[in-house]
Amino acid sequence: MKLLLDTQLLLWAAAEPKRLAKDTRELLESLDNEPLFSSASIWEIVAKVGLGRRDFTVEPGSFRRALLDNGYAELPITGRHAIAMLELPAELTDPFDRMLVAQSTVERIPLLTSDALVARYSGLADAR
Repeated sequence: MKLLLDTQLLLWAAAEPKRLAKDTRELLESLDNEPLFSSASIWEIVAKVGLGRRDFTVEPGSFRRALLDNGYAELPITGRHAIAMLELPAELTDPFDRMLVAQSTVERIPLLTSDALVARYSGLADAR
């Protein structure tokens, strides 16, 4: 099964895997599952690194390469994904979260997230 991870879970999986819920770690370790990351997550990291956010110290190019080298596939953003954002509720305000939920919906791929608000629209429970 394909699994799309939100940006926070990608960072945890790479640097602090013990922060992931046991169920999430098991999903990611299973050879039956294909972990995916969105190009929106790389864009989010680039944006936050560029703003000097101290909680985003990862080098985006190296991080992307490491994800690919560790078996993650990249899900690019398409026009269909952008259009699907129009159907999302206004309470989901973060543009990166909106894109991840739209991609998850359009592609019918479960979105793993630690954000309770995003989880309401991802079809999966909180993945912390």
